[in-house]
Amino acid sequence: MIQRRKVIIGAVGMAAAATAAGCSSSGKTDAKSWVEPAANIEQAAAAPVRLTVTPANEDTDVLPVKPIVVSAADGKLQSVTVTAGKAKIDGAIQDDGTWRSTQDLAYGKKYKVTVTATDSAGAATTEATTFTTLKPENIAKVTFQANSMLALKEGRTYGAGQPVVVRFSRAVNKNAAEKAIQIKTLPAVEGKFYWKDDRTVHWRPAKYWAAGTTVKVSVDMFGVKLGKTTYGAKNASTNFRIGRQLIAISDNRTHLTKVYIDGKLVRTMKSSLGKGGGTTGANGESISYWTAGGPHVVLGKKRKHTMSSATYGVTDPKDPNYYVSENIEFCTRITYSGEYLHAAPWNGSLGQANKSHGCINLSTADAKWVYNNFLVGDIVDVKNTPRKLPIWNGLGDWTVPFDKYGR
Repeated sequence: MIQRRKVIIGAVGMAAAATAAGCSSSGKTDAKSWVEPAANIEQAAAAPVRLTVTPANEDTDVLPVKPIVVSAADGKLQSVTVTAGKAKIDGAIQDDGTWRSTQDLAYGKKYKVTVTATDSAGAATTEATTFTTLKPENIAKVTFQANSMLALKEGRTYGAGQPVVVRFSRAVNKNAAEKAIQIKTLPAVEGKFYWKDDRTVHWRPAKYWAAGTTVKVSVDMFGVKLGKTTYGAKNASTNFRIGRQLIAISDNRTHLTKVYIDGKLVRTMKSSLGKGGGTTGANGESISYWTAGGPHVVLGKKRKHTMSSATYGVTDPKDPNYYVSENIEFCTRITYSGEYLHAAPWNGSLGQANKSHGCINLSTADAKWVYNNFLVGDIVDVKNTPRKLPIWNGLGDWTVPFDKYGR
């Protein structure tokens, strides 16, 4: 009887069988040539995941605008969670496989980053790191002003002389602040900064704004060092529009005020400007009764207003220059010191002589027209007067030639 030989499965076993069949001359199996087949072939171990988190673990004074970036070498990110107490920071996986935060952090907070990733075999690894953001000694906030008396209203329409006015809540480094301020106009124009002090900066173009110009202002200062110990509190922005271009020319010699809209004369008004001369105020200050010369910018309007010499230093009722005039009508203000275009029905010298204490006196009808038609930011340019408007008595920005405007 012929016995069937068993078939040995496996590469090693088959090789051993072939050897026995080909090398035996007697037909007997050589025990020394037998090789036990391997039951399993052990797979190579997966490489461990290497996680990188930026900012690094236990980093301090991290700028809050610096993004958190997480990557996984030899693996794949599954989840990233960033928290500061109950607050959670949003983020997303990028095209390159890294995770990146998509929002700013806060000052002076401790953040925990928890990361889960899997290796090539699907085994999960979880790691946690922490870091702390910068806590500034001081922070500066921003407001946008039409002038020192009025806030700039977002989306409102202003006159052709309205400068951009940015007010910081505390002293800042001027160079750093200017870099943080972005001004975009349509149509585009060249402009310059002009600092009133280390908190307030103005910006204007070389010429009056063209009618219909749009102005967008942004101050990207969050996380920006604005002084030795001062950082920006948060970013801020606003926008406004320039209406029709209105320019009023008030002539001290002809006693006329002419109003031009978009270059066209639309109204001529008989006027009476400052009488000239001056006096000394209660505190020894010099007071002039000339209407200040040069381009003024409309600061605001009041339907009725009480005017008194005490506001500029003449407080003695016995002084011949002392006065209190109540309920003056249709008042359009052009300086901080109290120059207005207003109704003066008592002044019989309109169009003939200058009799006021510095204001531009008009008839009631003309003052009402001005009140109803002028915008904050419109230009009132006073000609042929010996006293020049100081730049900071209102918005005297346009009294400075553009080549001398700015630092």
